[in-house]
Amino acid sequence: MPHGKPDLHSTTPTISWLAGEQTLTSAWRSENGWAPPKRTMLADDTMSADTAYRLASEGVALIWTGDFQNARQLLHALARRTAKRRPKYLELPYPERFHQVRLARAQRARTLGMLCLPFEPHHLLKHRRAPDVKGACLAAHGDSKTGYVMPLTELLGLISAYEWRKNGIDIPALGARIHPHYGVFAPTRSEYLELIAQAPLPQGPGMLGHAFDIGTGTGVIAALLLKRGIKHVTATDTHARALDCAQENIERLGLSSGVKFVQADLFPDGQADLIVCNPPWLPGRPASGLEHAIYDQDQHMLNGFLKGLGAHLTPQGEGWLILSDLAEHLGLRTREDLLDMIETAGLRVMERLDIRPMHAKTKDEEDPLADARRAEVTSLWRLRA
Repeated sequence: MPHGKPDLHSTTPTISWLAGEQTLTSAWRSENGWAPPKRTMLADDTMSADTAYRLASEGVALIWTGDFQNARQLLHALARRTAKRRPKYLELPYPERFHQVRLARAQRARTLGMLCLPFEPHHLLKHRRAPDVKGACLAAHGDSKTGYVMPLTELLGLISAYEWRKNGIDIPALGARIHPHYGVFAPTRSEYLELIAQAPLPQGPGMLGHAFDIGTGTGVIAALLLKRGIKHVTATDTHARALDCAQENIERLGLSSGVKFVQADLFPDGQADLIVCNPPWLPGRPASGLEHAIYDQDQHMLNGFLKGLGAHLTPQGEGWLILSDLAEHLGLRTREDLLDMIETAGLRVMERLDIRPMHAKTKDEEDPLADARRAEVTSLWRLRA
C-alpha cells in the first residue's frame, strides 16, 4: 500500500517509504517548494505507465529504483497522458483563460513531479545507467553529506540549467555570452536588451557617472550599462544566488572594477543618474521560488520601483522601466492602471521605446495563450521625477 509521512520534528522536510518490511526515511528536496508527498511507493521497470499515471494523479510519490533511462521514458509517457486532458481554453475569456491554463500547468507539473529519485550522499545516483549528475547538483546546491529524494523533473531542469551555465547564452547587444546560474532568470529573450542598448542616455554636465541596476539577476543589464559608457553601476538583488551569478558574469567580462553588488530589496543608498529596472512582467503570486522572476506578487517590485524612483534620481537623472504589456493582453493589468501608477508616483514619461517579441512561443499554435503572445510589445519607459 502507498505509505509515507513527514518528520514533524525536523526543520528539514523528509519523505518515507516502505522497502520490504523496513521503513526508509530521507531528506526531501524540491526547488519548486513542494511539500513532501504523504503517500509513497517503490517503483521500478516493472511498473506500467498506466499504473504510474494513476498513482501519480492520486498524489502518490513513486520512489524509483529501476533503470534511470527507463525512468525518463516513463516520464515521457506520463507527460503524454497529462496532455490528453487539455480542455477547450480558447472558449474562455481572459483573464479566466490565463488562470485556468496556469492551474492546469501547475497540476501537470505536480503529477509529473511524483516520479522521484533517491540520492546517496554527495549527489550520487545508484540507478542503472544513471549519468554523473554531481557537477550539476554541486553547482545548484553545494555538497550534500546526506542522501535525499528529488523529483526527476527537477533533476532534469537542474541538468539543463547546468549546461546553460557552462555554455552561456549569446547576448548580441552585449557582444558576449552570459552564464546564468540555476534559479536565476536567464536572458533568453533578447528584445528588452536591445532596447537598453539603443535608448538615448540622459544628457547633462557630469551625467553617466553612476547607475543603479535594480534586480540584477545575471548582471546582464549592469554589463550593458558599463559597455555604453556608465562609469559605475550599483547592482542590487534580494537573492544571494543572483548576486553570486551576476558577480561571476561581471568578472568573466572583465568589468569588475565598475560594479558594486548590494543585497537589497530594490534601491541601494544614494542617488544615480540612471536607474534601470526590469521587474517580473506578470502580476500574480509565484507558485515556487523559480517563478519569482515571472510573477510580481501584489506588484511589489513594480510599485516599489515607481514610488521610490524620484528620491533616488539625481536632478537630471532618468529611470528606465522595462516592461512587457503581456499582462494587459491577459487581462491582469490595464494600460490605465500602469499610467496611474506612474502619475501617482510623481513621475512623467519622457519617451516610450517599443519592440516586438521574437521568441518561438509567438508561433506556437498549440499554446492556448498564443494570441496574447503575438500581440505582446515590450517597452522601455523613460521616466523622470
